[in-house]
Amino acid sequence: MLMTSRIFRVVLILAAFGLAPAQAALPDSVGAQPVKSLAPLVEAASPAVVNIRVSQTVTRRSPFADDAFRRFFGMPDMPGGSQQVASAGSGVIVDAERGYILTNHHVVADADTIQISLIDGEILDAEVVGSDAATDIAVIKVEADGLTEMSIGDSESARVGDFVIAIGNPFGLGHTVTSGIISALGRTGISRDGYEDFIQTDASINPGNSGGALVNMDGELIGINSAIISRSGGNVGIGFAVPTTIAESIMSQILDFGEIRRGLLGVRIQTIDAEMAKALETNVKSGALITNIEPESAAEDAGLEVGDIIVEVNDKKVDDASELRNAIGLLRSGDEVAIKYVRESKTSVVTAMLGEQQTVASIGADIHPGLSGAQFADANPTSGGGIEVTEVEPGSPAAQRGLRPGDVISAVNRRPVRSLEDLSVAAAGNRILFLLVQRGERSLMLQIR
Repeated sequence: MLMTSRIFRVVLILAAFGLAPAQAALPDSVGAQPVKSLAPLVEAASPAVVNIRVSQTVTRRSPFADDAFRRFFGMPDMPGGSQQVASAGSGVIVDAERGYILTNHHVVADADTIQISLIDGEILDAEVVGSDAATDIAVIKVEADGLTEMSIGDSESARVGDFVIAIGNPFGLGHTVTSGIISALGRTGISRDGYEDFIQTDASINPGNSGGALVNMDGELIGINSAIISRSGGNVGIGFAVPTTIAESIMSQILDFGEIRRGLLGVRIQTIDAEMAKALETNVKSGALITNIEPESAAEDAGLEVGDIIVEVNDKKVDDASELRNAIGLLRSGDEVAIKYVRESKTSVVTAMLGEQQTVASIGADIHPGLSGAQFADANPTSGGGIEVTEVEPGSPAAQRGLRPGDVISAVNRRPVRSLEDLSVAAAGNRILFLLVQRGERSLMLQIR
C-alpha cells in the first residue's frame, strides 16, 4: 500500500476470494430452525466446492529479442525461454451427473492442464467446456461418479443484509469457510471492461479463492466469488461475486451453443444527466440516450429512434449507459426484450428481438510491427465503438509501448477509427503511430514505433 498526502491506491485483485474470520454475527435461525452453529449448512455445501490447480506455459521474452537491438550490437538470435507455472483457484459443482463445474474465466484462462481436488482429497483431471472473459465465468468438466452438486439459488431475491457464507481455497490451503453479509447489490465499475452486476460481501477474501461459492442460508449458490478491492492484496472486507443469474445464463449458452452468443440491440448511447436533461428539455433525469442506430438492427426493427431515452429493460430500471450495456449484453441473441423509452415526453414500450454481437479478432503484427504481441477486436457499439485491445503478451513490443488489455483505441494519428478495418487503413505506411486510447475514465496518447 502506498499513501501520499492522504491519497491511497486501491488495488483490484482478480483471482481472489480466500476466507478469514468475518465480522458479521451469526443469524438466530436458518429458516425456521434456531441454530447455534453454521456447521450443518457448511457440511452440506462444502462437498460441492472443489480446489482447482492449473498449470500453464509462460514464455519469457529475451531482452535481446528486438531485431534492431540485435542488429546494432551484431548479436545472434536469442529467443526467450518458457517455463511451467502453477496457480490455484476454486470451483463449484453444479451438475453432478454430467460433471459440470462453475469457476472464473481468469482461473482457467490459457491453462495447459487442470486438476480438481474434492473435499475427500480425490484428484481428477478436468477440461474447459467454455469460458467468457467479459463476465469472468467458465465451465469446466470432470468425468467421475458420486459427485455432490450445489443447488443454484435465485440471486435476484438476495437482499442487502442477508447472511452468506463463502467457501474456497485461499492461498492453496484447501477448503476454508467464512461468514458475512451481503453489503451491496448491483455493483459496477470494478474492472475496466466486461459486464458487471456484482454482489458485494464483507466475507474476508484473499488470493486463491476465485471461483468459489457464495452461499445463502438455504445452502444455495447465489454467486461465484471473483474479485476483491484491497490496499495491499489482503482482505479489507470488500469482495465481489458474480450473481448466479449471470453465471447460469453464461453456462447455458456455453452448453447450448458451445460459445457465447451475446445479445445486440444495435445502438450507440450516452448517459442522461441533469445538465443534458435541461438542454433536451425533458423531465427524464436518468437513462440512456440513443445517439445512433445501426441499420437493420434490432433497435431499428423495433421502431426506436435517435433521441429516444431508454429508461427500462424488461421492467428493470436503467439509470445510465453502463446499465443498458449490461442489461442487453447479458442476454443472448434471439431473446425478446421489452424496452421502455421516452420520446418527446411520451413514454412507450416496444419489444425488440436481439441480434448477435460479432467479434472479429486481429493480430497486432499484421497491422504494424509496433503492435506485435497484441490482439484487437471491434469494441462494443454501445460503449461508443472503437477498437478494443483484448490481449497483450508480456514483454512484447505492444506491451513495451504501454498497451494494456481493455484499452480502447478511438483515433490513430488524430484520425478517428471505429473498426479493425479503420485501424489497418490508418496504420498502413506509417512508421510512427499516435494512438488515442481510452483506459477506464482516462484518455491518453501512446506512441507506437
